[in-house]
Amino acid sequence: MKFLHLSDLHIGKRVNEFPMLTDQKYIFNQIFDIAQKENIDAVVVAGDVYDKGIPTIEAVELFDGFLNKFRMLDIPVLLISGNHDSSERLDFGGKIFEQSKIYIAGVFDGLPKKVEFSDTDFYLLPFVKPQNVKRFYPDCEIENYEQAVKCVIDKTEINAEKCNVLVAHQLVTAFGENDELSVGGVENIDFSVFDKFDYVALGHLHEAKRVGRETVRYGGSPLKYSTSEVSQKKCVTLVETGKEIKIEKIPLVPLHDMREIKGPLNRLISPGVYMEQEREDYLHVTLTDEERIFDAIGQLRRVYPNIMRLDFENRRTAENSDFLQIQDNEKTPLEMFKEFYRMQNNEDADEAKIEIISAILDKEEEN
Repeated sequence: MKFLHLSDLHIGKRVNEFPMLTDQKYIFNQIFDIAQKENIDAVVVAGDVYDKGIPTIEAVELFDGFLNKFRMLDIPVLLISGNHDSSERLDFGGKIFEQSKIYIAGVFDGLPKKVEFSDTDFYLLPFVKPQNVKRFYPDCEIENYEQAVKCVIDKTEINAEKCNVLVAHQLVTAFGENDELSVGGVENIDFSVFDKFDYVALGHLHEAKRVGRETVRYGGSPLKYSTSEVSQKKCVTLVETGKEIKIEKIPLVPLHDMREIKGPLNRLISPGVYMEQEREDYLHVTLTDEERIFDAIGQLRRVYPNIMRLDFENRRTAENSDFLQIQDNEKTPLEMFKEFYRMQNNEDADEAKIEIISAILDKEEEN
């Protein structure tokens, strides 16, 4: 069978206060077209359906349309909750949805939810923490995420005569390929934990890539949601099961790309430069002018309306960087904040700002 592996939709997300719903609807329509063109048998969404545990009405409506479009195409949808989702809310109406071939695993109930097709079985494992698993398996030694997920996998029985696909939302790594121990506070799990499965459809990291072996893969987010993702090529992963697993990454073209541009203001807003670009892309702009510029963001937005972030790179910012790196250990955090604020703004922070920072620092000390 053929299925699309998606993840990290983050419906309703705002990036630097820019709402992404229009961009998400645009990219979802591309995914629908791909599903029809490739004549797929199912769609898998590996967690983080929404960006927040309590999504907005607009986000819920967009997701409702997303599901309904696949229902109208008679294409089953299999989805799990991620760490951004409210598992209970995502589970609501799950039994009813199954009548429309929409299979949801929101709340972990001890074992992955099994969905069977003629030659392929899917096992839907929602995002879990060690305490979620301990509740069901007090006999397992569970001190971290890897032990928790391994316990669940060991308890899961599979039919070796069929192709077996696990859908999960965790930080999965391979020794030597990823030095990060956690992303978003989630401890890593070695890919070898999933050896009994023929394909592992992962969510959590936003870059579409393999982990350890070709058939343990992150689907990646369908859109760029951070300037740290500007170099990533967004796609959907087409998987075909059978005697061997076939994998194809199909590119997605966004309504607005996310890019970085850098240089002096006058050059960036000159027609010779901006006429060669997509001016409505989401931009991270770095200005290199040495002199102070009046209303830099206003001047830039007259040419590039969707600037998400503006930075400066010159001698003054280099000096500020040196200040941050050489901190006086005898000063309190509040004193350092006041000094830094004065240096950045050429004026003292008012009482309201100082009270806010003091409250934050006091809370940190309590923790």
